[in-house]
Amino acid sequence: MLPIAGSGPAERADAARNRQKIVRAAAKLVAAKGIDGLALDEVAAEAGVGIGTVYRRFPDKGALAQALLDENEREFQEAFISGPPPLGPGAPAGQRLKAFTDAYVDRLETHGELLMVAETETPMARFVTGAYRLHHSHLVALISEIDPDVDAHFRADAILAPLAAAQYVYQRQNGMTPKQIKTGLQELYRTR
Repeated sequence: MLPIAGSGPAERADAARNRQKIVRAAAKLVAAKGIDGLALDEVAAEAGVGIGTVYRRFPDKGALAQALLDENEREFQEAFISGPPPLGPGAPAGQRLKAFTDAYVDRLETHGELLMVAETETPMARFVTGAYRLHHSHLVALISEIDPDVDAHFRADAILAPLAAAQYVYQRQNGMTPKQIKTGLQELYRTR
């Protein structure tokens, strides 16, 4: 199984049902109200569970946002692990790196505000998820293939830094287009 943000040990059947009710309710509220619909008390009311049940499963909005993003993250991981090139295996590492950052920007365009909540609600949340660790490891492998003499771990962090959701949302609110952001990212990691 892929290391998906928000995943954990096996749950009891009733706990799993409550978790599904909460996630469905949260998705419904976010669809209706936007990111402001992710108020935990409103989610509890919509799911028909007590607020304590919500907090046992999701200690904050960030954890609930991660759960809402699980399916999208799973699809993204499958695409760069085993999907068709250039995002998936079979293309040169440089092309895969560009495809990865382009696909990441596309995800941010679709889910930026939700990703921002998932990444910023708890300090350091972005960096402790299995998703970030997998993205980082993937980039380290690509960078090491492109330039074996560079510090691939540092460069992977440097490439992922401007892909922070809050940064992306800020750039979009200030008039930058996804194309500008993709081009800027390519210029950052282009080797001379």
